[in-house]
Amino acid sequence: MVSSVFDLFKIGVGPSSSHTMGPMTAACSFVEMLSSRGALDRVDRVEANLYGSLALTGKGHATDRAVLLGLSGERPDRLDPDAADSIVARIRESGRITLGGRREVDFDEASDLRFLQRERLPHHSNGMRFIAFAADGSVLESATSYSVGGGAVVDEDAIARNAPPEGVWDIPFNYHCADQLLAIAEREAMSIADIARANERASLSDAEIDRRLTEIVEAMSQCIDRGIAIGGILPGGLNVKRRAPGLYKLLIDRAERTLSDPLTVLDWVNLWALAVNEENAAGGRVVTAPTNGAAGIVPAILRYYQRFTPRASDEGVRTFLLTAAAIGSLFKENASISGAEVGCQGEVGVACSMAAAGLTAALGGSVRQIENAAEIGMEHNLGLTCDPVGGLVQVPCIERNAVGAIKAIEASRLALVGDGSHRVSLDQVIETMRKTGLDMNVRYKETSLGGLAVNVVEC
Repeated sequence: MVSSVFDLFKIGVGPSSSHTMGPMTAACSFVEMLSSRGALDRVDRVEANLYGSLALTGKGHATDRAVLLGLSGERPDRLDPDAADSIVARIRESGRITLGGRREVDFDEASDLRFLQRERLPHHSNGMRFIAFAADGSVLESATSYSVGGGAVVDEDAIARNAPPEGVWDIPFNYHCADQLLAIAEREAMSIADIARANERASLSDAEIDRRLTEIVEAMSQCIDRGIAIGGILPGGLNVKRRAPGLYKLLIDRAERTLSDPLTVLDWVNLWALAVNEENAAGGRVVTAPTNGAAGIVPAILRYYQRFTPRASDEGVRTFLLTAAAIGSLFKENASISGAEVGCQGEVGVACSMAAAGLTAALGGSVRQIENAAEIGMEHNLGLTCDPVGGLVQVPCIERNAVGAIKAIEASRLALVGDGSHRVSLDQVIETMRKTGLDMNVRYKETSLGGLAVNVVEC
């Protein structure tokens, strides 16, 4: 299924799209369901059960906070990160929660929010179940949901009914693989960005598409600027220092000296990627691109395009995002963008591929060069594991975004000096990524049970 640009690029909060935004959305939807069925006023107690990767790394990914906020009626796209701490503190201090802002009930976090680390629900590692009880202890309602990556949530009832996925739409150009996308582009003499825009027109005007794209660009830019401006230590206990402010000062102080260093541009790209992911790790406002864990790559490359390429334009920015989303949609349909499902190749790897494709398109590359850039971007991230130390989206996640951003530039430059022909296709790489994810040991899929997560001693 072709995903909308605005499903892949969602404005939300950190530190994780799958472990923070998804559970918050699911919890809020559960309370809204209780209200719509007239059951909210009869609720005496609620229970939230987390399974699989959500249970194993939920504490480090702030899943507990996300559930409390969601049950309180907050959604990621509407949440003020500065207000979140006070909402959570009030719940924890009082032992009571106001469901949807309407129904106040007792809430013992130790017993009502359970991390079931040895259990896994059948459809995805990021499973959760919400239960509402009446005063006599009987179950009023329950719901099981899965956070499948990028902040998207799938309801188990919909899976049982074999219902169409959320976001299904009637579009003029439907494609299920890169070969089909390229065939449409060549048959219709359209760019990939043109195809993506034509599909968005199924439900939105051009003015609304441009307004939303501008909102995304502004949110990405604001996130970079906040990350540069705010110093200190990131939360979570690893005592990771924010590096972006110091790197920014160094680049400004050495501005004249660095003019003679042609690689200074890479320092700026590193800065922008670090800034976003440090802000994400602190629970700030970010844009999934396609996930929070990989949220720094696309903004860094977008700013690189704006600041360091000749003839950069607003239209080029829109081309960048539309193209990147079309490529991201291929990974989402044919493999995964969830670290809990396929490892970090599904997050940083996909973001690198999207950014490489978007940059190549913005610089005037052909559809074949764009596909080649996307293929290169993923090919050299195949097998990338997700092994966050302490379950936090910090080590190695923050630096990994900087490295992924540099890889995206290299992938684009390699593609642009070629004619678009290459031995390995994007579809073949996506299928390889999917199979690699299936073969990958669960320890390396956002469980913090292997890799750096166990080999780096926490002090």
